[in-house]
Amino acid sequence: MEISVVIHTLNSEKLIRQCLESVKDFDEIIICDMHSTDNTLAIAGEYGCTIVMHEPTNGIPEPARTFAVEQATKDWVLVVDSDEVVKPGLKTYLYDFINAGESPDALWIARNNYFMGRFMHAAFPDYQLRFFRRSSFVTWPVTIHSRPKINGSSGKAPRKKALAFDHLEDGSISNLVSKINRYSDREVERRNDEKVNIAELLLKPAYRFLQLYLFKGGFLDGRAGLIHATFKAYYQYMTLAKMTEDKQINPV
Repeated sequence: MEISVVIHTLNSEKLIRQCLESVKDFDEIIICDMHSTDNTLAIAGEYGCTIVMHEPTNGIPEPARTFAVEQATKDWVLVVDSDEVVKPGLKTYLYDFINAGESPDALWIARNNYFMGRFMHAAFPDYQLRFFRRSSFVTWPVTIHSRPKINGSSGKAPRKKALAFDHLEDGSISNLVSKINRYSDREVERRNDEKVNIAELLLKPAYRFLQLYLFKGGFLDGRAGLIHATFKAYYQYMTLAKMTEDKQINPV
């Protein structure tokens, strides 16, 4: 059996070479590009990728992901973001998995997240549903943090750093603030039927911080771990605050 790797890109030149270097030995690589204006496509061409184009989606990747998966020609599909690296151990595990006989139709894969140059203990294993039989794929719903719809069963890869994606750094603090603002807007759209009370505004962000910094080991990562947990709590607060604002301006 063979594996197609699909990657959606938009001005991804900063990290795409590291990504492609890690997947170059798979059977097929499909780049679904949303009209990049940097060197993304030139770099993809160096690796012999099949390039398909998709109209820009205003920061919403799911339509491009669905389209990219539909272009795959191999038995199995591995969806990789342009800022992710597939570790050698993971590649070996995936081929062993599909050639082992009876196996689930999809596989959750852990992800190693990095911030300020450090591995984030609090963000592991961060399982992602990214590997599946092409024939079992239905669609990728257009909601934030969605998972693909699969017609079949799923399993989990072992919780090991060597069998995980490496998710490279999010970038500067300024970029992270901008990302939180965009993502929280999409959270409001997804959760527009929910109401938020004062207790939730006070307690949920605080619990999120304690969960990441204390219970999941963020304190092991020094200042980076403290900042990471604080921003995750801030994201929680921003989402709840925007949901509250939306309900007050647009009451049902």
